[in-house]
Amino acid sequence: MRIVISEFMSLDGVCQAPGGPEEDLDGGFRHGGWSMPYFDPDVIGAAIGEGFAATEALLFGRRTWKGMAKAWPERSGDEFADAMNAIEKHVVSSTLTEADLTWANTNLIKGDGALDAIKALKARAGGDLQVMGSLTLARSLLAADLVDEVNVMIEPVTLGGGKRLFPDDGNARPMELVSHTVASTGVIVGKYRPTGDALRPGHSDELYADPDAPPVKPS
Repeated sequence: MRIVISEFMSLDGVCQAPGGPEEDLDGGFRHGGWSMPYFDPDVIGAAIGEGFAATEALLFGRRTWKGMAKAWPERSGDEFADAMNAIEKHVVSSTLTEADLTWANTNLIKGDGALDAIKALKARAGGDLQVMGSLTLARSLLAADLVDEVNVMIEPVTLGGGKRLFPDDGNARPMELVSHTVASTGVIVGKYRPTGDALRPGHSDELYADPDAPPVKPS
């Protein structure tokens, strides 16, 4: 299974609480629900639906799982909600117990040894293992080089601080752009895949090595 991360992201890289005011108040975050004004069903909805069609199972951290476990069963009868409720799910937590797993088809992955359990899931044949939200978990997977694809919906707003997706560990991770679409609301939907290559830094002087081929031409 491929591990695919899907996130809403502001222009300044924040992914915290895109879906509602009470979703994640950590750090005094005041902008919960910030992505909602920019949702475009024709582009963003289509991208989410396309990704879900390739997904065999969902992987969550505790906070995101609890929010979704509360929301999606109440929306039953909607086609996407029914698919969310029926699909195989895994939640990583050190505090949840089996008795807490009220959302159908959820499997508990204990925090201790979670990466080994996720590696075992990744080794399975089948469709994608998709991570939605779950930023702490997503960062851990990126840091461990377990991620095969990152889908970001970059919204035309800055939030001035909040939780971000990528690890602040000093490591460069080159990626290739697989596809991109622009929504009517200004959202850039981008699909990226890690190349596995080392970053090869250069110097701006290299751009001017050939005087007959200037890198910038005044218009």
